[in-house]
Amino acid sequence: MLNLAAIAPSLGFIVKLEELWPVLATTSIFVLIGLVVFAIAFLVVVLVSPFSVKKEIEEDQNTALAIIIGALIIGIAMIIAAAIQGN
Repeated sequence: MLNLAAIAPSLGFIVKLEELWPVLATTSIFVLIGLVVFAIAFLVVVLVSPFSVKKEIEEDQNTALAIIIGALIIGIAMIIAAAIQGN
């Protein structure tokens, strides 16, 4: 049987807690910023559209609108990811 505890230090699995806290804090901040940007982007789409987005997707089964909303979410996610990475 493989003893992971014996080989973990050589593979770099050991993480010191004092090194982990800044990463967790930064990740949490970026998650919150990303969620706020998502909410704002969706709110803008809902406010700008001349129809009820919820009614069109849920009741009228408007697949095209659902695809557009999904593309918007993916696009915003790509922009946020690039901003976080600094590219």
